[in-house]
Amino acid sequence: MTAKLPAPITLTGRTVRLEPLGRHHLPDLFAAGGGDEEVWRWIPSGTPHTADELGGVIDRRLAEIAAGTAVVFAVVDRQDDRAIGMTGYYDFDAENELVEIGGTWYARTAWRTAVNTEAKLLLLTHAYEDLGMGRVFWKTDHLNERSRNAILRLGATFEGVHRRERRRADGSWRDSVYFSMLADEWPAARQRLTERLARG
Repeated sequence: MTAKLPAPITLTGRTVRLEPLGRHHLPDLFAAGGGDEEVWRWIPSGTPHTADELGGVIDRRLAEIAAGTAVVFAVVDRQDDRAIGMTGYYDFDAENELVEIGGTWYARTAWRTAVNTEAKLLLLTHAYEDLGMGRVFWKTDHLNERSRNAILRLGATFEGVHRRERRRADGSWRDSVYFSMLADEWPAARQRLTERLARG
């Protein structure tokens, strides 16, 4: 049976809510990460130093959504109802039952908290259990050790390296490291992630 393509939807957890990205998220998102070089260090678009520059990033994501090539979410902290980052589905293919999770960044205050674990649990649950995907994959800069470790903690498997895959914001070339999780690996991963969130 062919999987369903992702579409804008709100996914709600205990700590975070993933809601369709909109221009109205700009003030919160700029407060969360605008001008922070470390937050944007590995993002190909580079660091937005002004609200207008971050607005341009959001506009590009909204154009991808309109073109049907991405579904992008604002990650909202439910404690104060403020957007603290972004994440999304990319490179999806219903016939071949695959989707990429990517474009993720969070405010530094969300690092080493439950935010990423719960956001990914929401995205993975929707991908496998609602959309019927058979393979979810991630890619990141081979130098981005924090991202690589976070992906592995989700239960993903290292697949390999695509050399000179894309240009970084500074003009240098990055090698992209690929990871994936298959549908038959999902139940065990879901249990581990759920238990990790329960432990706080």
